[in-house]
Amino acid sequence: MTLWNPRTSGLSESSGPREGDSLKMIPLWASVLAIVVFVGWMVFMNSGPAPRHHPSAWQQVSHHAFVFATGTVLASYILLVGYVSRDVKRRAMSAPLWMLIVLFPGGMGAVVYFLLRQPILIRCPHCTTELPEGVHFCPQCRFQMAPVCGQCFRSVQITDAYCPQCGHDVAEDLAPARLRAYSDT
Repeated sequence: MTLWNPRTSGLSESSGPREGDSLKMIPLWASVLAIVVFVGWMVFMNSGPAPRHHPSAWQQVSHHAFVFATGTVLASYILLVGYVSRDVKRRAMSAPLWMLIVLFPGGMGAVVYFLLRQPILIRCPHCTTELPEGVHFCPQCRFQMAPVCGQCFRSVQITDAYCPQCGHDVAEDLAPARLRAYSDT
């Protein structure tokens, strides 16, 4: 009996972006709008009438730094709204409600969203039970969702020959009865 069920090996490709792919969650419209707002802000703030007095070099530098910083904050906020517009859907949360909350001035809505967002759910390919992402076995049918080490029972990659946590030889592993994915009936 193997510790990895090959029927779930394609699961990661179909369940959407993973943790390291967070930037891929930002939609194109948000990226374009952020660039337009940033450039527009820079042009707007730097194209006003010439000051009546000649500002010092320090005043010029501080003005440009302020304009750049505020433009960056505005563009980042637009990217955040775009990210939330996609993230809220994959977490099965109410998109209109959370978009209104995130658009709350001052960024407090975004803080509330990241504190209260639901975990990402996946479906067991064997019994279709909804499970939180990262589980190794389905609690309803014992279907193995991810490979684990037979000694320390931590996650391993399907290509690992040895467990990265304890060094156990995963290739020769015999799964204990409590970790068997399903019986051979």
